[in-house]
Amino acid sequence: MEKLRSMLPVRSQQVERGTLYRPQQNSEGEGRNELEMKLGVEEGASETSVMGDMVALISNRSKSRKKILVYLSLASLLLLLIAFLLGYVTFRNTCRSCPSDTEECMAASAVNEVDYGWQNTDYSSETTLHWDDLKTMLNKYLDKEQLTDNIRAMSQRPHPAGSRELQRLDKLVLSKLHSYQLNHVWTDSHYVTLPYPDSSSPNYLWMVDSNGAILEKIQLTDQDAFLAYSATGNVTGGLVYGHYGRHTDFLKLRDMGVTVKGNIVLIRIGEMSFAEKVAMAQTHGAVGVLLYPDPADVPQEPRGTGPPRNTTLSGHVHLGTGDPFTPGFPSFNHTQFPPVEASALPRILALTISPNTALNLIRWMGGGLVPSGWRGMLSYSAKYVLGPNFTQPGVQLQMGVSCRMVSTVISNIFGSIEGFIEPDRYIIVGAQRDSWGPGAAKSGVGTAILLELAHALSEMVTNGFRPRRSLLFASWDAGEYGSIGATEWLEGYLTMMHLKAVAYFSLDRAVLGDDTLVAQSSPLLHQLIEKVMKQVDSPNEGAQNLYSQIVARFPNFKENILQPLTMESSAYPFTAFAGVPAIEINFREIDEVYPFLNTNLDTFDRLNTKLNGRLGDFSEALAQIVGQMLIKLSHHELLPLNYLSYSEVILQYLTQLQTLADKLESRGLTLQWLYSARGDFTRATESLTNLIESSDEKDERLTRIYNNRIMRVEFYFLSQYVSVTDAPFRHILWGRGDHTLSALCRHFQRLQDEPGAFDERLFRRQLALATWTLQGAANALSGDVWDLDNNSF
Repeated sequence: MEKLRSMLPVRSQQVERGTLYRPQQNSEGEGRNELEMKLGVEEGASETSVMGDMVALISNRSKSRKKILVYLSLASLLLLLIAFLLGYVTFRNTCRSCPSDTEECMAASAVNEVDYGWQNTDYSSETTLHWDDLKTMLNKYLDKEQLTDNIRAMSQRPHPAGSRELQRLDKLVLSKLHSYQLNHVWTDSHYVTLPYPDSSSPNYLWMVDSNGAILEKIQLTDQDAFLAYSATGNVTGGLVYGHYGRHTDFLKLRDMGVTVKGNIVLIRIGEMSFAEKVAMAQTHGAVGVLLYPDPADVPQEPRGTGPPRNTTLSGHVHLGTGDPFTPGFPSFNHTQFPPVEASALPRILALTISPNTALNLIRWMGGGLVPSGWRGMLSYSAKYVLGPNFTQPGVQLQMGVSCRMVSTVISNIFGSIEGFIEPDRYIIVGAQRDSWGPGAAKSGVGTAILLELAHALSEMVTNGFRPRRSLLFASWDAGEYGSIGATEWLEGYLTMMHLKAVAYFSLDRAVLGDDTLVAQSSPLLHQLIEKVMKQVDSPNEGAQNLYSQIVARFPNFKENILQPLTMESSAYPFTAFAGVPAIEINFREIDEVYPFLNTNLDTFDRLNTKLNGRLGDFSEALAQIVGQMLIKLSHHELLPLNYLSYSEVILQYLTQLQTLADKLESRGLTLQWLYSARGDFTRATESLTNLIESSDEKDERLTRIYNNRIMRVEFYFLSQYVSVTDAPFRHILWGRGDHTLSALCRHFQRLQDEPGAFDERLFRRQLALATWTLQGAANALSGDVWDLDNNSF
């Protein structure tokens, strides 16, 4: 027995003890699925007999193996359960467990090509700021005195594009944006070709006889005033009085037997842009155009507070926006284009003249008297006649126009506040910085408001405001030449603009009077501007909000206050070219234009005097309106863009077309498919509304998907069937070209007015383009392709 005992391990009063595989907990009490094996010793065991030791050893080892197997089995089951739960949660987040026929499931599982920038960040721990808090903060940080000082600083002297004075203002704007502690401040340069007056070869007007001998050199009072992009050279002909140069005016001249073709046309400023007047005269065969401000349209001394009668207005006559020598393309330095010229440039001469010069020309003119409604107020004794002949036989008018073309570097200046949740979504606000004159009303007020909004919103962020989306502040160069700075920037980033830009706000010509507020806007923003106007006190009536004060005077709010965008605004290319909802808001007089606009007399003092010393009050009120709209668009989870509004706009066009539907049917044509497309669009808007209302408003992913569809509604109306270089303004409602609904309606009207001019082949093409663009908008708004039913087509 002793020999047998000597063969066993010596235990020396110790017995092995194993604690096998047990779950562990961390310091915070959370379960941790880790398994560990502990070996220990237990003292105080007495020696046993050899046989007892052998039995105990064999018995303990057998039990340990069984325990190990049991614990391993339990651990394996636990790991499988954890893996199943993780897989379930991940699987559920893909929404594939939802019923496949629910719209919410399909929306959540839709692939979004721009979700790479989305951040589902939780700011619930931060102090919540409600609308009243944000409005109070905005009003607190908007500084009226600073606004006024900035207007003065931005309108001291003329600063056209490319000038040293504008370069000085560039540095001023940059330094201010840097001082506001924005997230980013940068510039964006473009290389464009701009026309300037040519002092070595001045413009002229001569009365000449049949042999070309000069009878009188008509005095041009301001050689620095000119119409950019006019054709150059000289022409000779009779002179026709063309009223405002509208299509109806030229038809009236035709009906009265007045010949326009081959002659020069004298046209009053007003009703249309300079470019539209020249283009219309060219269409009707004129060889030249003279534009002048009639005292009946523009108040002048001594009759009213306005410019002297020798004042000449400047402008441009390019029927488009952007650099006309790179149409549809950005004018970056590293891009090289073949020589090209936009079709929207005029092929005839155009010159701007003063009222005194116009009066002198009218005294030379002969012909019958103009219709009673065409008379102006150049002089009580002036006899407005039609022309084209002059009072002396054989006399003609010769006009000469020259300019120098200069390759110019223009610079847009930007600043931004990054959004905290969706930084890849931009709300953009911009203002023209350049001006041919001092430009207090043209560019000074807008630039001052832009700077003050950047300052105020930056202060708000410092004090707790957390915009979901980014705010982008843009100071545009070369706006006087047709929104060149804004358009070239859009052309450079066109492929991404509809994916990122939510809306654009133009501050150009922000304050032109104190009578009322007018908003030229995309219908998507109509509801928002109406709501915000109810939140801002009227600068005229302190006890009333702006909306109540205006509606009390103009009960039809939509007709009097909300107007379509025009090409003269930098907001126009954002909507008509890039498909981004845009708006331009300004205070103005309801019955007259601001008389110093586009002249060398557009100074701070004259504008402030026109407003009875309250320029600061009106500038502050407009800053509050735009600021509140910026906050709502950048802060609200669901974008406040009224996509339902376009159903009514489209219906108005269809109502015009319906008047002659019978005549179309006689030619085998029908409007059925256009009506069907409009119906599909209306149903798509209603379906999206119902889907939003039935969804969880706190679901960030669904909100992002819905916002994607809402913010692209404007883009859906860009015709995909026309070239952006041939017809850059592709919007079928607000663009220009045969693809638009307005062109379709005008052509349609020829069935009644000019049946011989109706081109059925062209009309069929126009109808097809409009129908399928509208149907495409309906399809895109509906969502996924499996939701669509186009069997009827």
